[in-house]
Amino acid sequence: MTHDASASPLIVGGGAQSPRAVLPVLPPLALYIHIPWCVRKCPYCDFNSHTASPVLPEEEYVDALLADLDQDLHAVHGRELSSIFFGGGTPSLFSAQALGRLLEGVQQRIPFASDIEITLEANPGTFEQEKFIAYRALGINRLSIGIQSFQQEKLEALGRIHNGDEAVRAAGMARQAGFDNFNLDLMHGLPNQSLDDALSDLRQAIALKPTHISWYQLTLEPNTVFWNQPPTLPEDDTLWDIQEAGQALLAEHGYAQYEVSAYAQPGRPARHNLNYWSFGDFIGIGAGAHGKLSHPDGRIVRTWKTRLPKDYLNPAKSFKAGEKALSNDEMPFEFLMNALRLTEGVESRLYPERTGMSLESLAEGRHEAEQSGLLQVEPSRLAATERGQLFLNDLLQTFLT
Repeated sequence: MTHDASASPLIVGGGAQSPRAVLPVLPPLALYIHIPWCVRKCPYCDFNSHTASPVLPEEEYVDALLADLDQDLHAVHGRELSSIFFGGGTPSLFSAQALGRLLEGVQQRIPFASDIEITLEANPGTFEQEKFIAYRALGINRLSIGIQSFQQEKLEALGRIHNGDEAVRAAGMARQAGFDNFNLDLMHGLPNQSLDDALSDLRQAIALKPTHISWYQLTLEPNTVFWNQPPTLPEDDTLWDIQEAGQALLAEHGYAQYEVSAYAQPGRPARHNLNYWSFGDFIGIGAGAHGKLSHPDGRIVRTWKTRLPKDYLNPAKSFKAGEKALSNDEMPFEFLMNALRLTEGVESRLYPERTGMSLESLAEGRHEAEQSGLLQVEPSRLAATERGQLFLNDLLQTFLT
């Protein structure tokens, strides 16, 4: 089903104060696929990941993923997939044969854009040259490699199973396997980390010439080992010095910051993540996967799937754990918590296009944020100031109703 933009606008939700119109055009559509198994659970990780058994249920899980996707096909509305992201867990634990069957099944159900970006998360400890050549042959054209640090002491503190040499080799193997587009995932603010330690990690990452670097501060999240047994983290002054010096080093080497923790060479930002941050749509399949789907009648629905792999694979249980249609009151915050992560923000026109609501519904919060110096005074764009990027939570609070 496709949306006829010439149809009479239908008002949905809300009251007379803030009506919501039919979306003039549906946003781009992406697919997120969650593979929930890891070799070992890291003490800082709050993602839906589970220690893998010696033999993974690849066949059963691929069958479940395709059946899960079948139940979400009603939300495609004639669109093609602009990107696919395999996240986890550690998706590279799956064989190329299993991922190939899955991709073939997806493409039979939803057409792929001619320039589709397909990203696979991988850890250095799971790199095998032949396997990654086979992944590339499937059409997977981007890797995201979870390095976190190159220093043995820091890797051990983080519970990582690879060492620094493996991390360096992984980047070389990615390139040899035909991946000319790959991300290195790196953390800072690690236990007992100094400024020199952090910059050493960053210099090593830059030397490997990835097209993209995700560089973000370690945070202690609830329901993790680190939350219950906190390590000694750097002082705030050190964290600030690391942030400033690291950003300068990345810029010096041609990595432009386009999002809070994402830096890319020219033309190489992650298109899948850009779709998230610009309030695009994405189907989420797999244990614990989340989705966000717009419908021609103006409804915007967030979905989440059954979290535990054993429940997800149980035919007696539903794939979908829940869904929630966004209300008019929630829309400003929902849109802006994504869009304002982008350093350049988004064009103002994207708000009515993606939400069906008028810019007037942002007026009060926008004025307050501009007066506070957190939002740029620029009618054609919605973008945080440098101060607003540093205090993003404070900025978003002005749009809560």
